[in-house]
Amino acid sequence: MGLLIAIVSLGLLCLVLEVLQLRKVFVPVTVAGLLLLFGITSYELYTDNTIFNISDLPEMLVFDQYGKAFAALFMLLTALILSMVPFCTRERPTQRADYSSIFLFLLSGAVAMVSFSNLSMFFIGLEVLSISLYLLSASNVKNKWSNEAGIKYFLMGSFASSIILFGIALVYGATGSFDMHKIAEVLQAGNAPLWYNIGVTMILIGMMFKVAAVPFHFWAPDVYQGAPTVVTTLMSTLVKVTAMATLYKLMDTMIPELIQSQRIVILVISILTMTVGNLSAMRQINMKRLLAFSGISHAGFMLMSLLYLHKDPQILLYYAAAYALAGVAAFAVIIAVCHAKGAQDIGMFAGLGRKKPLMAVVLTFAMLSMAGIPIFSGFWAKLFLFSQMVSIGEYLLVIVGVLNSIISVFFYFRVINMMFMQPSEDDKPIEYPAVIGYVATIAILLNILLGIFPSVITGLTL
Repeated sequence: MGLLIAIVSLGLLCLVLEVLQLRKVFVPVTVAGLLLLFGITSYELYTDNTIFNISDLPEMLVFDQYGKAFAALFMLLTALILSMVPFCTRERPTQRADYSSIFLFLLSGAVAMVSFSNLSMFFIGLEVLSISLYLLSASNVKNKWSNEAGIKYFLMGSFASSIILFGIALVYGATGSFDMHKIAEVLQAGNAPLWYNIGVTMILIGMMFKVAAVPFHFWAPDVYQGAPTVVTTLMSTLVKVTAMATLYKLMDTMIPELIQSQRIVILVISILTMTVGNLSAMRQINMKRLLAFSGISHAGFMLMSLLYLHKDPQILLYYAAAYALAGVAAFAVIIAVCHAKGAQDIGMFAGLGRKKPLMAVVLTFAMLSMAGIPIFSGFWAKLFLFSQMVSIGEYLLVIVGVLNSIISVFFYFRVINMMFMQPSEDDKPIEYPAVIGYVATIAILLNILLGIFPSVITGLTL
């Protein structure tokens, strides 16, 4: 509980500093605070010592190893993305405090979603995260695409939340409790009635929307394209891995053992999500839409981990970290280029290798990691997932996953070719503050370090 209080306090601090007209101060202060919380949480995760009271809230929140590990990842991602807010809001400086505080409130919802021990706390965390995203998606009120993104995400997200809430009500009616431990006891006793399965199914369908898994993915490309780019960065990385980690935790408790029909459903959704995401990405000329479909494809890979339920969740954590860090690095470059050029088309990246070689190399490395090329952590993430699938006999899923990885190389290398082999369409300079370059470089270096030392995450016991 102390961790949530600290995060929310940082969000409130942003608003107080805005009132005091200290706009140049609160972003560095909040980033430093997040990095301090990240360091403390990581220390407790690896040493089992307590130096900050990340206490549980009885029957509501449990900061176990799983929750601490994902919370640490979320805080690191938020710190990196929050560092880019001043540049992304340079034309709307009065919104800087709003963005920063809402980012932090969203983070508190994300932490609650991976640390809940009660379905009511899970739903509260979900709504804190979702409402924050509705506001952020439509925050550029003078841009019709941002307005469209906000209303689409609000309508679809509200519908999905309603389905989840209906499912929670059915689970409560079947078990008489919102507490995850008591629900597990009812399942072990074999006393759950039919509508329990209906409730669980509704919860999982709603979470599939949050993950943007096929066939619940239609909102993602339009919302990613229309939302401000820094918000798209948050949605593509932090929000997606939060939804995936929460989905895994829900299934880990609410489904004691996968039956064959459930395995088939997960397998089909995983294959469709990978394939539809990759094939759709091949046709895109807008960078944000391309990465939206790329994210859908990666959601399909992460869904594989649900077939390996109750075992080695650190593989999901590793994949989430590898994907999210590559995503932050890629979007940092996109923010720099698109803000300078005023467009989001792939053609805007032509000649970037000559104009800004560092940013071109960072984007190249991010694309290579997403494609699953060694030495990047994206390669090991896929290899570990495929090894899990082979160990349980899911050879078809491995074959489809390998084929989809090969397909993804096509559109990732199209961007790389554009940067290094195509001449620039104009001589317009690409100007951005040093912090954008720092964020891009740090994110991709962390990605590479995870590829060199995967045991940092895979060696954890979650």
